[in-house]
Amino acid sequence: MSLLLQNAARGCINTLQTNLNRFTNFIVKRDKYKYTAPRLRNPVWFVRKARTIHDDFITAENQKFIKEVLSDKFGPPSLIKGVETFQNSVPAGPIEQLVESRVKWRKGLYRSGAIGRKIGHVPLWLKDGTRIVTTMIQIVDNHVIKYTPPELSAPVAQRAVQPKKRYGCLLIGAESTDPSYLTKDYCNIFKDSGVMPKKLLSRFFICPEAYIPPGTPINASHFRVGDYVDVRGRTIDRGFQGVMKRWGFKGMPATHGVTKTHRRGGNVGAGGNKARIWPGTKMPGHMGNRSRTARGLKIWRINTKYNVLWVSGCGIPGATNSSVTIYDTILPLRRLKESPPFPTSTSEYDEALPDDIWSDELHDFRDATIFYKPE
Repeated sequence: MSLLLQNAARGCINTLQTNLNRFTNFIVKRDKYKYTAPRLRNPVWFVRKARTIHDDFITAENQKFIKEVLSDKFGPPSLIKGVETFQNSVPAGPIEQLVESRVKWRKGLYRSGAIGRKIGHVPLWLKDGTRIVTTMIQIVDNHVIKYTPPELSAPVAQRAVQPKKRYGCLLIGAESTDPSYLTKDYCNIFKDSGVMPKKLLSRFFICPEAYIPPGTPINASHFRVGDYVDVRGRTIDRGFQGVMKRWGFKGMPATHGVTKTHRRGGNVGAGGNKARIWPGTKMPGHMGNRSRTARGLKIWRINTKYNVLWVSGCGIPGATNSSVTIYDTILPLRRLKESPPFPTSTSEYDEALPDDIWSDELHDFRDATIFYKPE
């Protein structure tokens, strides 16, 4: 009888130990760094953009004819707001339609963002002499391409509990390009909007009240000085890197008995009952090429002539001349408190804006700093 009780007690202890190990594993997994590998396959709805160009099958006369047709439809190449584009690449009707159907902004409404390019880091000075570092982002030839209403923009896999608010999808394009370099399916995306095909596309989920007609341009005046924005970009691709560069490990000493382990990661796990490597352990691997977002960045200065924003900080993901998306911040304490240009700004067509708009906290170097009193 005593042997049966001992075996039963031993079995209960083993079961409790197994459950405890499972619970411990769950806790450690939650505390470890979660590694997200990049998606190597395109989504189902992806449309092929670039096509194979065969110059052997097109004569010089045909190439000249294609350029003439392109020039007749979109106008000659021109430089607008510092960006190479075409003169008649945008229809003029959507702007009047936007002014007529404008809705008053209220808290809780999400509007569209914009696509820009990082063009460098520049210091600015406050009026008290404090030096701040800013990143220059240029809004490059942005236009609305397509709007999908909330009932059609819902995901294919429906949730068990449907959200209370439904958002539409606004497709924004940037940087006009020659359509002869693109596929027919990709050019069909821009057919209904009347806009010339774009190099870059990005979608923003907005409230139905923030609808913008296709073909409407989006400039730097879409944002205001003093507002906070979130900037999303893709980090620089560093390739396969070790633990010292990827995770900032200190490494082992150079001498004093260290042999061939100067830049290695060291121990990666314990033995015993577990005897395995925990998921999320920091090890060598691919570094960079991930989408990251810098949140709550303040706009210090806006240049409406060249569509440039001066945004605080120098930690915006991506290399110089890389594309980023900009939209109103989602941080609770830095959200919009006053009415922004909703759904977008049309002040450039209603009234003349100054070329440079500075924050009141900044020191404008164009102002006089030395004053002479008459004797």
